[in-house]
Amino acid sequence: MTAALADLGELIAGALPQGVLKSEVAFGELTLSVRRESILKVLSFLRDDANCQFKILLDVCGADYPERDERFDVVYHLLSLTHNMRIRVRTTTDGSLTVPSATALFSSAGWWEREAWDMYGIMFDGHPDLRRILTDYGFEGHPLRKDFPLTGHVELRYDDEQKRVVYEPVKLTQDFRAFDFLSPWEGMTHVLPGDEKADKQSGEDA
Repeated sequence: MTAALADLGELIAGALPQGVLKSEVAFGELTLSVRRESILKVLSFLRDDANCQFKILLDVCGADYPERDERFDVVYHLLSLTHNMRIRVRTTTDGSLTVPSATALFSSAGWWEREAWDMYGIMFDGHPDLRRILTDYGFEGHPLRKDFPLTGHVELRYDDEQKRVVYEPVKLTQDFRAFDFLSPWEGMTHVLPGDEKADKQSGEDA
């Protein structure tokens, strides 16, 4: 299978020399690195070429590498039932450069691209309805970015006086705690059932 994947990668790279930057097989999977502006041409070739027949788009997802200029990977996973093969296609972008939408080639790309926008802020040019899909409409930021704060920016609660849902800046109800890594509940004074056995055992070992 590895040899077949390597041959397929060479075939695709040879047919699309301007679009495919690199073809590699790792852990039994074929990955193509593709120029952003060529992504639709590559996906169309993978879908329609007789040697490929990758007619099912399984997933479109993102990955964040903030140390890079183009910090985001956009990753497409495709399946060929005809040849019983899978392929991964990867391109890069940043927070401002748009990636051509694959919705015209694969209808399933619509929701996947909305998720990538929601979680990472990756823009897809030509998407018919690019809006949030997992977070709320009033949500601020993109939670899977590496620089997104762990507490988020705002919190949602129901205000009984105003009789409506309101958004407020996140406020911690207590200071950050310094755990002693010895007990799960810092500050407990009473002995939990069973803990007295540990004290006896340590005394016997001494």
